[in-house]
Amino acid sequence: MRTRARATGFTLTELAIVTMIVALLLASLMYTLSAQTEQRNMDDTRRRLEQARDLVLGFALANGRLPCPARYVSSANNSSGLESFCSAATGTCVNTETTTVQSHGNCSNYYDGYLPASTIGFQTTDSNSFAVDIWGNRIRYVVTKTTPTCAPANTLVFTSAANLKTYGITCQPPDLLVCRSASGPITSASCITTANQATSAGLVAAIVFSTGKNFNSAQTSAAATVLGRIDEAANLDGDASFVYHPLSGSEAANGEFDDQLVWITSGELYGRLVSAGVLP
Repeated sequence: MRTRARATGFTLTELAIVTMIVALLLASLMYTLSAQTEQRNMDDTRRRLEQARDLVLGFALANGRLPCPARYVSSANNSSGLESFCSAATGTCVNTETTTVQSHGNCSNYYDGYLPASTIGFQTTDSNSFAVDIWGNRIRYVVTKTTPTCAPANTLVFTSAANLKTYGITCQPPDLLVCRSASGPITSASCITTANQATSAGLVAAIVFSTGKNFNSAQTSAAATVLGRIDEAANLDGDASFVYHPLSGSEAANGEFDDQLVWITSGELYGRLVSAGVLP
């Protein structure tokens, strides 16, 4: 008498376990790939910032001064990635901006301008000729403005070749600061405490920075503040104090932070200019 072979296979419980394991493996793989992509994007943006920094220094060697920031108000009102100056030698300018180089060095946008990609030869740009990071956000550029105590009142030293030649080396930029946190809160001219200083006073002549991937969800200082991104808000408020520290998530005390900053010190700038014979 023949007996029927017992049917074999997976039970529903076994199938559920296998499905769960596969799902976990796929989720882990996707997370790893996403993390790797994000890291590559951060690294690529960092390289762009370093390249921009080198081009700014190269411009200074060729022209004896730091470039002014580019200006962008709207698609109909911008400097097309070129330096933007005030026609007048002193004060701010509204509707009198010019891309014609002004020997007095009075820039139209010191603390809220953009990298002058067309002027310095930065290649990765958008349709308006503005430099962009990997996420398509325009790269920011900040340059020292306030007259140092070494020069007469209303004398702009670092963006004027003639003034830098006359007053350079003995002058230190008095306004730009990079702080570790906006808590305190910081002011337009102080990190409040020495411990909160990422750079000391009188050190930074220019800053190049990316507003990071999350910029599209908060494009103004007010919007970043509403979302609890206090440190990022400090980099968009148009004053001379900026914040830089390692990246942080939304659970951090001052909210999410993915800005990247590089800067040029007065010592490095002077060292390059002296070595090239531009100064003294």
